[in-house]
Amino acid sequence: MKRTLTHLVDGRELFYFDRYDDADRGAVDERELPPRPAPSELRYDPLTEEWIAIAGHRQSRTFLPPADRCPLCPSAPGRLSEIPASSYDVVVFENRFPSFSTPPGTHDDPGGHAGAGVIGGTRPGLGRCEVVCFTSDHDSSFSSLSPAQVELVMEAWIDRTAELSAIPGVEQVFCFENRGAEIGITLAHPHGQIYAYPYVTPRTKLTLRAAERHRERTGGNLFADVLAAEREAGVRVVAANEHWTAFVPAAARWPFEVHVYPHRRVADLSGLDRAERAAFGPLYTGVLRRLDGLFGVPMPYVAAWHQAPVNVGRDLSYAHLELFSIRRAPDKLKYLAGSESAMGAFVNDVPPEEAARLLRAAITD
Repeated sequence: MKRTLTHLVDGRELFYFDRYDDADRGAVDERELPPRPAPSELRYDPLTEEWIAIAGHRQSRTFLPPADRCPLCPSAPGRLSEIPASSYDVVVFENRFPSFSTPPGTHDDPGGHAGAGVIGGTRPGLGRCEVVCFTSDHDSSFSSLSPAQVELVMEAWIDRTAELSAIPGVEQVFCFENRGAEIGITLAHPHGQIYAYPYVTPRTKLTLRAAERHRERTGGNLFADVLAAEREAGVRVVAANEHWTAFVPAAARWPFEVHVYPHRRVADLSGLDRAERAAFGPLYTGVLRRLDGLFGVPMPYVAAWHQAPVNVGRDLSYAHLELFSIRRAPDKLKYLAGSESAMGAFVNDVPPEEAARLLRAAITD
């Protein structure tokens, strides 16, 4: 793999990840762009003890442009995009409309301070948000990537996780993909994102507290024990190979939800060895094709890598991917209405065992 760093016209970093060393990455960004926005503001919610990012500049971000104006396709004569090169394998660059950012010369001030009428205080939303373009093919999807291309994407995730984790003030790195208009995407090109949060996210705090209590009770690792139980039961397993198992969790919140675990516990993606990295792609893209084959239409989903925070809970964490879809039938979506949105109390209309059975039987061609 060849990694090349360059800069866009407004100073943002862009990384090319190429299979071959002879790739020419000398193309220059020739656009005229406005200055980068100031960092968002974090406001502390004392009722839930969570930080909320207020990022008004994101209202102006690009929204579902036509394919011939896609900012994630390679640049071409008369059509300049976020990627200056005329072709690419995998590209990662700083988001132009970030939820968190640390512009050059900005210094982190982690201490909260009083905001007007804000109980609990505010602070700058310092961190980083990046876009990961999985392929230059606008009409492709992650499920269509070759094993070699998935490995290259994974190398990009690993590279960026390590580098972002080293930024002062970053507490957690999150790689994810939103897919489908139903999910709320703003760009149709196959891509994901990486958030470098200046705090540990609420979901991770909850699971780490549960893992700590489990270790105190049993001496074991909660995630490893869940994986072992699912592999032994088998009824909710969707797919497996020598290094990975994909299963529907017993307490799935979403109509179709699949968790993908490596058989060996690692804190984050950088801990995976070469064989584990190579084995991920064939299993995962097979799961995605099963989701698409379930109802004969592309399945909207969120795919989320859960990795250990940078500074806490690394001995408790178990890197894994959680994938879920809001589609519950060919013409029906699960909306987060009163119980889920207001109270955080989920009701799932599809029994997990039935979801696993349907996915195992789904057509994958």
